Amino acid sequence: MGLLKGGINEVIATTGFNAAPMGIQYRDGKATMILFAGSHTAENIKKDGWLVANFTHDPVLYVQTAFGDLHKDAFVSEPVFGMTMQRLASADAWAAFTTTIDRTTSEALIVSLTLQREIIENAVIHPVNRGFGSIIDATVHATRYVKNRDPELKVLIDYHTGIIRKCGGKRELAALDVLRGFIENSPE
Repeated sequence: MGLLKGGINEVIATTGFNAAPMGIQYRDGKATMILFAGSHTAENIKKDGWLVANFTHDPVLYVQTAFGDLHKDAFVSEPVFGMTMQRLASADAWAAFTTTIDRTTSEALIVSLTLQREIIENAVIHPVNRGFGSIIDATVHATRYVKNRDPELKVLIDYHTGIIRKCGGKRELAALDVLRGFIENSPE
């Protein structure tokens, strides 16, 4: 696979007109995901059997898709392997996969991905930015924090907030504002 690299690749996964940040684990030539049972992504994979991994460097988009839905005009339909799949219109690159559910538990679906098509839409170089990495980490922690208000998660969010403020550019700082809004406006 050309776009996925060893380890966990942070992407925005699309299934139909649903988008959510996800990690795709790529090891020894095999791509897999663990999905929360009952999530829109898991239900769509059960129903349709495909997923598109969208590669983007927009930190605001990661936060928005973690906590809300995008408008339909944020998506583009693509014919892939005899199916019509949706990807993000703003993706720098994307990889379309068919999916196989390997195992189901009460909490998760373990899914294998089989690559069908990869496209680079916009060849850009993104220098390493600790602020971007920290917005991803803070977002992951925040998705759990808004559900259980675990003070240890709040400490981690605050730690990453400091890195974002120190190392982030305008988009990372904008993403932080969006993230803080979601956290502050979520029911306790």
